Amino acid sequence: MASEETRTAETRTAMAPSERAATAASTHRTPPGAPRTRAWATRLVVAGIVLSALNLRPAITSLGALLEEVRDGLGMSGGVAGLLTSVPPLCFAVFGVTAPRLARRFGPAAVVCAGMAAITAGLLIRPHVGGTAGFLAASALALMGIAVSNVLMPVIVKRWFPDRVGSMTGLYSMALALGTSLAAAATVPLTDAMGGDWRSGLTVWAAVAAVAVLPWLPLVRDRGTAPARQGERAHAPEGERTREGQAAPQAPLRITRSRTAWALAVFFGLQATAAYVTMGWMPQIFRDAGVPAGTAGVLLAVTMVMGVPLAFVIPRVATRLPHQGPIVLVLGACGLAGYAGLFFAPAGGAWLWALLLGVSNCAFPLALTMVGMRARSGPGVAQLSAFAQSTGYLISIPGPLLVGVLYQHSGGWGLPIALMAGLMLPQMAVGFLAGRDRTVEEEAGAR
Repeated sequence: MASEETRTAETRTAMAPSERAATAASTHRTPPGAPRTRAWATRLVVAGIVLSALNLRPAITSLGALLEEVRDGLGMSGGVAGLLTSVPPLCFAVFGVTAPRLARRFGPAAVVCAGMAAITAGLLIRPHVGGTAGFLAASALALMGIAVSNVLMPVIVKRWFPDRVGSMTGLYSMALALGTSLAAAATVPLTDAMGGDWRSGLTVWAAVAAVAVLPWLPLVRDRGTAPARQGERAHAPEGERTREGQAAPQAPLRITRSRTAWALAVFFGLQATAAYVTMGWMPQIFRDAGVPAGTAGVLLAVTMVMGVPLAFVIPRVATRLPHQGPIVLVLGACGLAGYAGLFFAPAGGAWLWALLLGVSNCAFPLALTMVGMRARSGPGVAQLSAFAQSTGYLISIPGPLLVGVLYQHSGGWGLPIALMAGLMLPQMAVGFLAGRDRTVEEEAGAR
């Protein structure tokens, strides 16, 4: 990104001669095999980010495509099914807040590796444990792995690619959207190909998650210190470098004192509410409108696949703008139009509504990008990411459950859709505030 590269160049120019000499000397002392080691490790990190992102949503969207079959197979009521769709944000809030502490103790790569293993185990177990309670517990195991990985992905991007936050966030978000849409589109056909048993259709995604464990295995000993790159020490903010040039540990921020952190958390929560209602209930909305089950799954996939190109473009555009508020407003307007379509003609314009809601759901990669932009340092990003995501997911918990209850008691989708359209307005307002050009360090300060 042009702006970030300019700041990096200015920082290097501003370094004292002694600092430049120390940096050059440290680079000169690097063993001959280190550049190859750094390149090898960086390629592993890129592969790990992409494969992990592919597995951060299939546990949810594969279930959404087969929700009716799972409800019938386990004897769930509409209210219990609504609770099931609320489990993801609950787990993300409860377990996501532990991610920075785990990362400090074991290293982010080790925690993400364990997260991918938990996803694999949960997806493998949950279709076969029998009963609603066991299904919920195994789902929670998989979602625990997703939760810690959700929080640590922006941290890993900021640490390994400090001058390419927009590009790498876009790549990560694009892979996440691709995995989401593939699970939504392929689960029903795969289930039919394997004899029509919904248990087989859900189990197959455990194999995909197992592959994501592999790139992190060689990195599990990393404790958060990536191989040094020439000039990287200059990225540490003024006053955060020791005399040897190494980045000094930062004191924790009073993150709750930052208005930007709160705005970002509420924005994250409201966009998550919309996303999980979409992933959990949109196929059922179309099926109740007369759309075949297979087509309803494809429509959900269309909504999710919109994030593949847009999740790469939006973060790159966002990092070039001083204020990300206009992007928030455009995405919100698309969401309002999509909900209006679902309210008045769900089957008649199904493909258009799926497209519009897919554009609106790209508030997620925008939120991730703003997490990286609203903090100056790696520790600041870790705190902001944990706070915004955990608080945001707590805010989003009632949404899918309330939609299920309203659907069951009203006998239709009018009230749930009106609720979602109404929540889009405060989402646009707080997202506009979160998009202002400031950092949490400026607002919160250190203890």
